[in-house]
Amino acid sequence: NKNENLIGTKKFYSYDDTKFINDWIIETRTKSKGYENLAFMGCYGNDFLNQNIIRIMRTKEEFAAPRGSYITQGNLIECCIYFAVRKVIPASWLNDRDQFLYPNKKWKKDLEFQNDCLAYTLFSNNIQSKFGMNKWIPFTEYQVGARDKFDSNFMTDFMAGKLPKENIVSEPMLFYKYGDGDSFGDYVPEKPKTIVREFSETAKDVFRAGRELWEYYQQQPNVNVNASLYDIREWFQGRNDKGKMNNKSDNEKYNRMLGKLRETLKVLAQKIEPKVYESGFLMK
Repeated sequence: NKNENLIGTKKFYSYDDTKFINDWIIETRTKSKGYENLAFMGCYGNDFLNQNIIRIMRTKEEFAAPRGSYITQGNLIECCIYFAVRKVIPASWLNDRDQFLYPNKKWKKDLEFQNDCLAYTLFSNNIQSKFGMNKWIPFTEYQVGARDKFDSNFMTDFMAGKLPKENIVSEPMLFYKYGDGDSFGDYVPEKPKTIVREFSETAKDVFRAGRELWEYYQQQPNVNVNASLYDIREWFQGRNDKGKMNNKSDNEKYNRMLGKLRETLKVLAQKIEPKVYESGFLMK
């Protein structure tokens, strides 16, 4: 480091004849045929240098230079894996040219990894409901005490395995039955039809922190019942005279809740990180 203290050993690799992570995500587009677009994910470069511009927004038009993939029911899990893999490890001067690679097959059978990435993405995206129906609400109306019915229950239905399964491509693996309340799923083996998501304890902590935030927002007067996480942050934090969202709110209870959610996301990111290397997305 700058103080001439040894901080570790760094390996550098030649990537000749190597396929990269964007080659992988492009292949998932074939699974999207026949499904409605849920969002658009910006996929820039294959390295840490582009980490800050890997985003998920409601429409392609929200991107100044749209390069990426549409997210649908057919490739939602792969896109969440892509997003989480690109985000959970902080970019630094030491890794900013490291390349994310085409993965091995371990991720296909690792449901916990898939579901951790789904949970991480649900609470880390930039969806705004003003650009179209918000299909990314990770709770039911009952769970957050909403005053009215949501326009869409897509995400909770997806996690519960309740959606039509036409065009879904999946390999035989364990499937889970979604539970009620805070359980977020109890293990019940089922035939391989459509996956019912069971979340790890670390991911459940994220859901619980997120649920508190959604509940608190829904208690406020004259709010948008279909609000996304971005919408909730904007409502509490407001914007400055230049139109930029403020870093924090005057509401200290909200600030504590958001801080708790971010802390649980950091712990989940640390849990996901080893799998990034085990699945071959990065070389160590």
